[in-house]
Amino acid sequence: MVVPNDRRYSQTHEWFKVDGTTVTIGITQFAADQLTDITYVDLPKVGAAVEGGSHFGEIESVKATGELYTAVTGTVKAVNTRLADEPGLVNSDPFRAGWMLKLECRDVSPLDKLMDGPAYDEMITEA
Repeated sequence: MVVPNDRRYSQTHEWFKVDGTTVTIGITQFAADQLTDITYVDLPKVGAAVEGGSHFGEIESVKATGELYTAVTGTVKAVNTRLADEPGLVNSDPFRAGWMLKLECRDVSPLDKLMDGPAYDEMITEA
């Protein structure tokens, strides 16, 4: 599995890609593979406030249900509406088409404490 090095990664397997003050969030291929067939993704509405360190939604698969977490505080700027009808995009293309939401953030510095691609790859290799 190729772990992109253009984003940061949390211990709970979310990825965060920064573009100015916009942070795009999704889950990693490793997490998607562990969940197996994803059947539903519950995400907040555009305009909702999301607090760093808390959960912002849920993901369901044939195997399990889990919470989705954010490391940054912000306002939901966009939601991947395709996931309502095509939740399997998270399995097939988690780093691109399977993104979940975009946050408008005043402070992206909490992401500096997260893992880069090589560190995340090392973590999942040891798991």
